[in-house]
Amino acid sequence: MIEKGSKVTVHYTGKLTDNEVFDSSTGKEPLEFTVGEGQLIPGFEQGVMGLNTGDKKTIELEPEQAYGPVREDLINEVPKQNLPEGVEVGQALQAQTEQGPVRVTVVELNEEIGKVDANHPLAGKKLIFDLEVVEVG
Repeated sequence: MIEKGSKVTVHYTGKLTDNEVFDSSTGKEPLEFTVGEGQLIPGFEQGVMGLNTGDKKTIELEPEQAYGPVREDLINEVPKQNLPEGVEVGQALQAQTEQGPVRVTVVELNEEIGKVDANHPLAGKKLIFDLEVVEVG
């Protein structure tokens, strides 16, 4: 049975509430992790607790159990001339901050200003995972 410290191997499919798949191990190697080491979002680790090899389960995670709510302080305006030429809305860029490089997504552009969002792309979203436990070590 999976508990804190268990080495776990699972196949998973991660979906949004509209059934759009954002990640899956289908056709790939299953995901391996040790429960309690904080390698994964908290709700995923909590969702496998108590399961055994061969168990299948669907878990639904609120944003607080996944990538957190959208933080408005992570959405910033920058002068358009500071953005790469030809940049488009939806494009991912890497920004340099005092804490090091950060991935941002361009969310708005006009003649003078670009708005960039440093939130995780799945922040603020409810996530659904279909899980199958392959092995518990």
